[in-house]
Amino acid sequence: MIEEFLTDRATRKPSPHTLAAYRRDLTTVALLTGPGEATPLPLDQVPVTALSPRVMRAAFARFAAPRAAASVHRAWSTWNSFFSFLVAEGVVPGNPMPAVGRPRAPLPRPKPLRGEDTPEELLAAVAREQGRQRDPWPERDLAVLALALCAGLRLSELLALRVASVTGRAGERRVDVAGKGGRPRTVPIEAGLDRVLVGYLDSRRRRFGARSVRPDSPLLVDRRGEPLRRGGLQYLVESCYRRAGIGDRVPRGARLHALRHTFATRLAEDGASAAEIMRLLGHASLASSQTYIEVTAGQQRAAVASNRTNRVLAGLVGPV
Repeated sequence: MIEEFLTDRATRKPSPHTLAAYRRDLTTVALLTGPGEATPLPLDQVPVTALSPRVMRAAFARFAAPRAAASVHRAWSTWNSFFSFLVAEGVVPGNPMPAVGRPRAPLPRPKPLRGEDTPEELLAAVAREQGRQRDPWPERDLAVLALALCAGLRLSELLALRVASVTGRAGERRVDVAGKGGRPRTVPIEAGLDRVLVGYLDSRRRRFGARSVRPDSPLLVDRRGEPLRRGGLQYLVESCYRRAGIGDRVPRGARLHALRHTFATRLAEDGASAAEIMRLLGHASLASSQTYIEVTAGQQRAAVASNRTNRVLAGLVGPV
């Protein structure tokens, strides 16, 4: 039944990472539904109809003990979807998950690049062709960074782009994005990013010929003209950080995503509303977009608190 559920989910075009997380959460909890954790039953010996609210509560209690609240919340959501699928298929009469407690998952905090001028330093460094590179292609590298920094694209969205995804005439250019969860969106392209993409495609024609930029071709390719893959894109961004010497300003665990977070944080700093940020980033929830505005407000308060005059005034007046 897990395999049938994953096949059903695959029609919604989730990322391989998401499907792997579904499988891991379902398998791990299912193995905890037996009478003893030390000798779990094989999955093919666990009857779906035996997964009552009492059994699922016990399994989730075991699952939750060594894990963070966010992991437990994600697994609960996966199992809730799994049982909804089983009910729709007529395999079980009802969904037991509403009777299983779940923690409130905190929204992840944004992790933009640290330093006021770091994005500009990164772009300037990458735009320069460096002799130490075996096969430098600054136009391509700059296009990748600019799409993340100026359009807020996720890694999977970058990989899904086609040449035809960039549409519109000069001055009205936009990029059509195949967003997370099958939610398409359109992001306007300003003149700077437009010039970067034009320069990249021109350089690609010189390298691989006019056929390499057909409308249905992947927008981002490697140095052999093959479509960029997940690992290659992650390595490219890491190498750009090293070349720019800003590795210590990239938050841990947010390598490429730090560029998207920088885009969103700057939108908030420049006065964009949560609804505007939600549309541009393709968030499913307004609450996710609101976190950028809340972080910006906190940064503003921290900046005011660091004002030397405020510190002197506090010393003159003393504690309230």
